[in-house]
Amino acid sequence: MDIAKRSLLVPIMTFTALTVLTAAGLSALSTHSAERIDANQRAWDMRQINELLSATDYDNDIFSDVIVVEGTAPDAQLLGTGAPHEILRARKNGQPAAAILRVTAASGYSGPIELLVAIYADGTVAGVRAARHRETPGLGDRIEIERSSWMTGFEGRSLQAPPLADWAIRRDDGVFDQITGASVTSRAVTSAVRDALQYFEAHKTPVFAAPDVAGGSSQ
Repeated sequence: MDIAKRSLLVPIMTFTALTVLTAAGLSALSTHSAERIDANQRAWDMRQINELLSATDYDNDIFSDVIVVEGTAPDAQLLGTGAPHEILRARKNGQPAAAILRVTAASGYSGPIELLVAIYADGTVAGVRAARHRETPGLGDRIEIERSSWMTGFEGRSLQAPPLADWAIRRDDGVFDQITGASVTSRAVTSAVRDALQYFEAHKTPVFAAPDVAGGSSQ
């Protein structure tokens, strides 16, 4: 190989090596970041679940007892969108205790509102939490439990108390208070909780009977 070719080859090889090393570094960083995000999300979910359910309500590993409702499944629209939705299942002594449904209120004021809706096996609401949203600070963001107690108004409710026809905010002739200045947000969340209850009532038996996701099953 002559000197001219060698002088060209060295920087090319150096650049190639640097490119490979950079790509490997970025890949490792991305993997680490994704793992950290997943860990943070799980920790957040666990805190919310500990608020929604008492530790005495269940004795299984909720995060290992999960099914996925595909967008094409019967009544999947009651969970909010055509995307897959997880349902985490709580059991006590092997018996159904509660289900935590990840649902979406698609018609929030500033976009979709992702919720955790915990429902006891008897069909009453254990609690509701806002998982992700872009509602207006100082108004719609009061769906966050840290900012107001509005979400607690769903606790203990069911499709019988109040009746289905009354599952609406007072502005729409229902029984639920709305957040002042945020009726669109309030309406979206109230409707999403009602729909989650309807899904649970219609599918309670298969929800608890289906194998978990680790076994490759979904609803």
